[in-house]
Amino acid sequence: MESVRTLTVDGLSYTYRSLRPAESRTEPLVALGGAFQGMYDWPQLEDDLTGVADLVTADLPGSGDSDLPRPEHTLEILDAALDAIVDDLRLPRINLYGYSYGAVLAFRYAQRHPERCARLLLGGVPAHLSEAPFTRYRQAGALLRAGDAEGFVTQVTAEMFCLDESRHVHRRELALRYFRRSLLKTCRQPHAPYLLERALGTRTSLMGGLTGVPTLVFAGEHDTLTTPDLQRAFASTIDGSDFVTIADCDHMMLLERPDAVTHLITSFITDNRSLSLSCHVDGHFCDKEHHRSL
Repeated sequence: MESVRTLTVDGLSYTYRSLRPAESRTEPLVALGGAFQGMYDWPQLEDDLTGVADLVTADLPGSGDSDLPRPEHTLEILDAALDAIVDDLRLPRINLYGYSYGAVLAFRYAQRHPERCARLLLGGVPAHLSEAPFTRYRQAGALLRAGDAEGFVTQVTAEMFCLDESRHVHRRELALRYFRRSLLKTCRQPHAPYLLERALGTRTSLMGGLTGVPTLVFAGEHDTLTTPDLQRAFASTIDGSDFVTIADCDHMMLLERPDAVTHLITSFITDNRSLSLSCHVDGHFCDKEHHRSL
């Protein structure tokens, strides 16, 4: 069963979508995606969460057809919008999944509201990024503002994907075609300039750690935007967290190995910590953290 609801925060109208299976085994999973990802861009999770949990996706202010934040708004407006969704669900806690830019929002929300998060999942975390990718994103933005949408998409794609042919990335060409088509479509939307600015300007250091929320951080083996080493270091600041590296994919894990990502998610939110997908423990680098590879 699907429902779409409209909410308002500080005068901004936005929507969220809930897909409810016949029977849920755990708290709903609220998914927050990348800067250019909307609430209908989760087909892989829609298919595999059936019978496990409700799936909640959102067009927060600035995304999809939702209202644009005003100049005085900061990231706190998105935190407030997410909090209003949790209120509207009328449940004490949620499972919260953030990917890429969404991982920033999810981590910040869990820090502020740990009592509302049953479990936290963070993929492709943009942790400790250098100035270099932001410089290249700004160059891509100049191409878009000059009307060169193809050039913009080509440059952003080069940042998001590992294009080194010596590294094996599963379904690379298929994922590239899907991403390029989706990004070209986004470029034609009225919110495109805001989405671009959000992608360029969100440079949060993700400091302060987290306690009291079971957390899984996972990274693509060949993520060249935010490397597994950087994400591993970030995960070590979260008390009791698990860190998983997924083989044969880069930053775009859900497009390249949706089976591995959805298996991780469903295993974690149903407390099947064995994460049994031919995985093995390849190191123990922190007193309360385990590093696993898939």
